[in-house]
Amino acid sequence: MNIARHCARRARRSRGFTLIETMVAAGIAGVLSSIAYPNLEGHVLRVRRTDALVALMQAQLAQERYRANNASYGSLAEAGVYGISSAGLYTVQVTSHGADGYVVLASATGAQARDASCRHLRLTLADATLAHASGADATTANGAELNRKCWSR
Repeated sequence: MNIARHCARRARRSRGFTLIETMVAAGIAGVLSSIAYPNLEGHVLRVRRTDALVALMQAQLAQERYRANNASYGSLAEAGVYGISSAGLYTVQVTSHGADGYVVLASATGAQARDASCRHLRLTLADATLAHASGADATTANGAELNRKCWSR
């Protein structure tokens, strides 16, 4: 009889986790997630930046089609370009256009605006020379290394 009680007590004690064990596990999970989340968010922002690159390349193609039939490059409406990227993460605008070139700017909106250093991407065609620029604001004044990072796929 005494042995049966002892076995029953032991079975009750080893049924699950204690509150302290659960809190330690939750603390470890919290620390690991706080380390991993910024890295994950950086990858997500970089992948979403592809939406702007696609929108800018579509604008470039539309501008060349428009120029083939007209004396100069056109506005968004004239070239038939939407003012927002396909996933809705960027607004697209032609900031200038003329006979010898154009400037198309993609600006991050919503959650993508957290992409601080690559928030704005600019595609410029001037005198048959295509240039890429990026920046935290509409001046797109990133240095060469950061600019490459923003435009890399």
